[in-house]
Order: sequence, then C-alpha cells, then structure tokens
Amino acid sequence: MAAETWVPEAPVVSFTPSGVYAPQWDTGLLTRALRREDINAATTVLDLGTGSGAIAIQAARLGARVTAVDISRRAVLTAQVNALLAGQRIRFRRGDLDAAVPGCTYDLIVSNPPYVPSPDARLPRRGPARAWDAGRDGRAFLDRICAAAPAALRPGGALLLVHSSLCGTQETLRHLAQAGLRAAVTDRVSVPYGPVLRSRQRWLAEAGFVHRDESREELVVIRAHRA
Repeated sequence: MAAETWVPEAPVVSFTPSGVYAPQWDTGLLTRALRREDINAATTVLDLGTGSGAIAIQAARLGARVTAVDISRRAVLTAQVNALLAGQRIRFRRGDLDAAVPGCTYDLIVSNPPYVPSPDARLPRRGPARAWDAGRDGRAFLDRICAAAPAALRPGGALLLVHSSLCGTQETLRHLAQAGLRAAVTDRVSVPYGPVLRSRQRWLAEAGFVHRDESREELVVIRAHRA
C-alpha cells in the first residue's frame, strides 16, 4: 500500500493549551480509520492517551460509549472541557494507559500514543515533550499497547493504532502477532516533518532513522483484531 497525499478535516476540539497534544495529521488519519468501524450505541471504546480528547469525541459522536485515559492531569482536564463544549458524554480516567481501567474490556481500542524517537532515553515527566517523546527507538508506549491490547479487548474486538514509520511499522505488526492478534496496515499517508522532527533531523539521521535530505515521514494506522 503506497502512502497517499491527504489533508485531514479540521479538528473537533475547541482548544488545546500548552503542554497538551494538539490534533495533527495523525489525529486525522486515526479519525478516518475510526469512521470505518461498525460503531453503534452498544459499542464500547477505549481511547488510550486521549490528549485533547479529539478521537474520544469523534467516537462519542458516532454513538459509542467512550472511556478516555491520559496520564497527564492537564490533558484530562482539557479533554473534559472539549467534550463538554462538543456536547458529548465521555468517561474520563487519569492514569498510565490500560492501568487506569484495570479489568475492563472493550469492543474497540484507539490510540495515538507518543512515538517520536528521542536522543534522551528517559521519558519526560512533565512539559510538552511528554506528548510525543517515546525513548530512543520511539517504542516506549507502542510496545506496551501491543502487549496489553489482547487482555483489554473483547472477543471480536479491534485495536486502531497510529504512529510514524520511523519507529517501525513491521515491528508493531510483529509485536501484535506475537500477542495473538491479526494485524495489518489499513492507512498510510506521507506528511511533511513537523517542528519536532525538524528540530531533531540531524540526530535522526545520525541515528539511522532518516536520510539527511528527507523532509517527509510516513504515518500509518494499524488495525489489529482479536478472534
């Protein structure tokens, strides 16, 4: 599947304060994949790393019963306000990924987690970089989500996960297969580097993630299904 050139719709959130991830290309790509799911009033959705709440609000507008999680207190408060302004009822929990909803299972899990490789192996505990830094290989959260998804999905449920190919599309597919899920790439789009990648381009090239003259990255949505 070749990456396409595509422009996302305007985001559904009213505001995003400093320190909370603002909807971008990956948000729009995940929203498009979400709309293809068979969602109704009985569908339960878990949004891991909700940020501004954009994906959770879209799922609620489709009729789902949505639970949204983020470890950032500011993100949870922001998402709550955006849901209120959008007129959508969403259950919010503050916590570390699925640990915020222990023992719960869902028909659909959606996630746009931090996935940008960082020169610093330590994950930031505060500040705006917390919304995108994911360790030296960019997989600090992706691998955890792949491992946790089977137990959090109901039989027949699915995971929709968006990230950059910089941190390894095949690696994600392999982790999901090892976890017992059937996974495939459903969406690809080529987008220009944003401010974070542009600021790290030299390090990314030296670390072997990109070529020095590259200015675009590929975003992918991976859908994983539990039998």
